[in-house]
Amino acid sequence: MNKLYVGNLSPSVTVEDLKELFGERKLPVAEQVFLKTGYAFVDFPDQNSAIKAIETLSGTQLHGKVIEVDYSVPKKLRSRKIQIRNIPPNLQWEDLDGLLAEYGTVENVEQVNTDTETAVVNVTYGTKEEAKEAIEKLSVHQCEDYCFKVSYIMDMDAAPAMQTPRSRRGRRPSRDQGTPQPGPSGCYGGPRPRPQDFPLRMLVPTQFVGAIIGKEGLTIKNVTKQTQSKVDVHRKENAGAAEKPITIHSTPEGCSAACRMILEIMHKEANETKTTEDIPLKILAHNCLVGRLIGKEGRNLKKIEEETGTRINISSLFEMAYCNPERTIVVKGPLDDCCRAEKEIMKKLREAYENDVAAIHQHAHLMPGMNLNTLGLLSSLPMLPAAAGPRGAVPPVPAAGYNPFMSHPSHLSSLYGVPSGSATSNQHSAPEQEVVYLFIPTQAVGALIGKKGQHIKHLAHFAGASIKIAPAENPDVNLRKVIITGTADAQFKAQCRIFGKLKEENFFSPKEEVKLETHIKVPSSAAGRVIGKGGKTVTELQNLTSAEVIVPRDQTPDENDEVFVKISGHFYASQTAQRKIREIVQQVKLQEQKHQSSGTVSPRHAK
Repeated sequence: MNKLYVGNLSPSVTVEDLKELFGERKLPVAEQVFLKTGYAFVDFPDQNSAIKAIETLSGTQLHGKVIEVDYSVPKKLRSRKIQIRNIPPNLQWEDLDGLLAEYGTVENVEQVNTDTETAVVNVTYGTKEEAKEAIEKLSVHQCEDYCFKVSYIMDMDAAPAMQTPRSRRGRRPSRDQGTPQPGPSGCYGGPRPRPQDFPLRMLVPTQFVGAIIGKEGLTIKNVTKQTQSKVDVHRKENAGAAEKPITIHSTPEGCSAACRMILEIMHKEANETKTTEDIPLKILAHNCLVGRLIGKEGRNLKKIEEETGTRINISSLFEMAYCNPERTIVVKGPLDDCCRAEKEIMKKLREAYENDVAAIHQHAHLMPGMNLNTLGLLSSLPMLPAAAGPRGAVPPVPAAGYNPFMSHPSHLSSLYGVPSGSATSNQHSAPEQEVVYLFIPTQAVGALIGKKGQHIKHLAHFAGASIKIAPAENPDVNLRKVIITGTADAQFKAQCRIFGKLKEENFFSPKEEVKLETHIKVPSSAAGRVIGKGGKTVTELQNLTSAEVIVPRDQTPDENDEVFVKISGHFYASQTAQRKIREIVQQVKLQEQKHQSSGTVSPRHAK
């Protein structure tokens, strides 16, 4: 990943010339330089320095020739993974996401931390053909006076399987054998985390970051070695901020051990510098998990406080930036008590995360082509297991501009999603606008609207849909109708976030699935097809989706000759049922058009 190809070199160029050039451009000393006639291969210590070398050396003249610099990727490893550089810093995620989806299904997007003003992302497409098309098209794409720079990067999944050598005396090879993979920029030690690892995210005062890392990184290396963890100290994020995030990947025990060591380092540094302020433990947690940590009426949090002797506060929803779905859990108390509280807090967060992952796997097969990372919904998770399209390590949240959590989406990305309409529909026709009526508890209306209407405005903007709450028919009504108008993708985003919002705000218990009633309109001519002969189709639909589907009989069609279909169930069940019913309606329309066309052209064939 960090090996570069330097081409178009003059025959007179030497290794010393290249190293001198690197020094002039303030690049780190390359670990290895392999010089051939006319080109060279250079190993850089990390991805960040490799990106910097590409950006600063490309187009440079050396001994009268303009050199070319790019990643050195063998053809067999040029597959689905590409890197896009020179992205405008203020480009919003949904805009980039839509652009990437024009060339295929995006399985994973990860932001790379760099020193450059522009953003860099690594993108994994569903197929190598999609990646190839993306490279061809994006290489000439211009956005806000910025020209994207696109390259293949190593796709280890594309490497041909190597036969495992037999171990001596017939022993089975160790599970841990194999070449360790280099970590991303800014991380220290430890093997690459398994995709199912759930990271511990901390906030630490910026003044203690130097002590945590230590001289030449020795302190943090000691932490990673003793706890068998991978620790990312995001010291370059949010320049000038009073606090910096740290991400720890390991087993639950490893995360807790690393957390304790980091707290001990901070306490020691505070004593040596005579800092009088208390040093609380601050844990970052994705907003979609926090509601279940708090529990109904705050019971879970109160129990943890009582058992550990700590005081725990969680930052308000209103303090959470729209581009950053993390909230801060502040734990105050003696160090040992804070560490006990950390274990209980992370246990609750992991349980919520695992329940969501289980729900994803349970229903993902019902929606062919569903990409769980692409849309970056509010109910998305920091990371997902491999079967659901992982993001890998949780990238830190930048101060502004492109945010992987709003994919992620995380980089959910974060994260419950389907391929964008531009990737799946006819690109020459505008996606059809759909109208859905979603019924939510009356007491949840305020939470959905948000302070001064900010939440519902953000939601409508993100989903690209119109979202309106119908007036209550009478003061005692228990349910309120939310009218959502938008494309299939917009419906998916908007409805998923509404379901997620109700879960987060504890309108349903932690172990209870959010189940809502949804109404969609279908042409009266298609209602019979939805029901099927003897109710066969609707029964199969219910068995397939786990949703309750009812086409009320004796409905009077409205002015558009349409009738309601009622769908009740959790999000995936409801969404799958909606899509299946839309498919049936589309089939009916096509058959009617075909019948009309055949009747016009050849009346004798009409029935």
